[in-house]
Amino acid sequence: MSELTKLYEEIAHCTRCALSQSRAKTVPGEGPEHADIMFIGEAPGFHENQQGRPFVGAAGKFLEELLASINLRREDVYICNVIKCRPPGNRDPLPEEIEACRPFLDRQIELVQPKLIVTLGRYSMARYFPNAKISRIHGQPRKMGGVIYYPMYHPAAALHQPRYRADIERDILKIPQLLEEIDQMADDAQSLQAEQLSLF
Repeated sequence: MSELTKLYEEIAHCTRCALSQSRAKTVPGEGPEHADIMFIGEAPGFHENQQGRPFVGAAGKFLEELLASINLRREDVYICNVIKCRPPGNRDPLPEEIEACRPFLDRQIELVQPKLIVTLGRYSMARYFPNAKISRIHGQPRKMGGVIYYPMYHPAAALHQPRYRADIERDILKIPQLLEEIDQMADDAQSLQAEQLSLF
C-alpha cells in the first residue's frame, strides 16, 4: 500500500470536525503519485460527496476542458481540495474545517512533490497568498520554497458568472510555459552544481 493510499484510509476515518457526521463519502483527491501539477480546489460538492472523487460535477467537466486546451488529461495531474468533506448545502468551508484538514493537505503535497501548485478559488489561494484578492493576483505565479504557486479562479466561477471564463481560459494557457521555466531552472541548478563540484 502506497503512502498516499494509507493517507486516503486515514481521511476516510477522520472525525476531526462536524463534517464527518453529514458526509456520504470523503473526497481525498486523486492523480499520479508524483504529478508535476497539483490543482487544489475548495471543497467537495454534491456529486463529489456521492462518488468520493474531486471535480466530477459541472466544474470538473470545465476543468477537463481547460486541461485539454493545454494537451493534458485529468489523469496527468493531481486534483484535491482544501477540505475533504462536503459542507452542507455547498456553503463555504469554515476556518475550523480548513484547519482540521490542513495536515492532510500538507501530507499530500509532501508525498506528491508537485513542481507547480495551482490554487483554484479563494480558499486555496488564501493558504499561500493571505489577504490577497483573487481578482488582482490570478494568473501571476509566485515561487516559494522551491515550488511555483499559481492562483486561478475556481472553474465554478465561470459557470456562475460567465465574465470570469476568459480569465480562466487565458490563465490556464500559461501553465505549459511555467513548467518549461521550472524545468529550465532545475537544469540550470544542476549545471551549476556540477560546475562547483568540478572545481574541487
